[in-house]
Amino acid sequence: MKTLRQNGEGFVQRQVRRFALNEDLNFLLTNRVPRLALTRFMGWFSRIRQPLVRDASMAVWKTFTDLDLSDAKQQRFHSLHDCFTRELREDARPLDPGARTLVSPCDAIVGACGRIGPEPEAGVFQAKGFPYALRDLIGDSPRAREAIDTLRGGSYVTLRLTSAMYHRFHAPDALTLTHVTHFSGDTWNVNPIALARVEKLFCRNERAALYARLNDGTPLLLVPVAAILVASLRLRALPLPLNTRYRGPDELPCDTPYARGEEMGHFEHGSTILVFAPPGVSLAPGVQAGLRIRMGQALLRRDA
Repeated sequence: MKTLRQNGEGFVQRQVRRFALNEDLNFLLTNRVPRLALTRFMGWFSRIRQPLVRDASMAVWKTFTDLDLSDAKQQRFHSLHDCFTRELREDARPLDPGARTLVSPCDAIVGACGRIGPEPEAGVFQAKGFPYALRDLIGDSPRAREAIDTLRGGSYVTLRLTSAMYHRFHAPDALTLTHVTHFSGDTWNVNPIALARVEKLFCRNERAALYARLNDGTPLLLVPVAAILVASLRLRALPLPLNTRYRGPDELPCDTPYARGEEMGHFEHGSTILVFAPPGVSLAPGVQAGLRIRMGQALLRRDA
């Protein structure tokens, strides 16, 4: 009897996921809605510390995702938000030992990646046939222009965090976070369906440009991008969250060092981190679109 019930539950779950994965329906449900209002509501709702609300919410969440909490530091949570922002066991994500490698800052699915265009605007891709310019992503300030000049011809990687994944992100190598620029914006879904339909989507959404410098002087740019149901970014270097209600200042000076693999911050759901490195740093062997990667695995590598 128990096996029949489990098979029945598995069938229902598969059908619900199949229904949700219909591209037109997915796009309609996640983008043709009041995105900002829904995102703010979810931010409030996920923090409700009531066992019935928590359990029902997590049951729905598990229906649509492959949520795996086996490597979580704790197994019981006070709210849905606590589970979203969970920590991992200390040994859950070993760091790649290569001296020349930069590790992935997060658990993710690799999206578009490759070389940053040499043209003046330093073009990259969010999806096949959908390019965007770094200038549109990080602005036209003197700091942004200097970064674009430095990064042109280098490498970029798009890292998409699904809702079931671990949502904290870490330093790819020993570095110093020198500046944060926050951009208010929309909360379009950042899944592949939306990326293939909405032009310059990353440049429209809430995001933050994290300017960093590795210990050997190499510049590195990380751009966490918000999405529907998640528009709140917590950085350990800053006292306040960056979210859709935050309206400035947009320029936030920092001087915060991090060890390799040390936590830098977290999303309060799932989203995307864009990583940009200058010439002399290339994609690590095997890194390509569609790869599932974990925090600590080799993402980039300094050229010999």
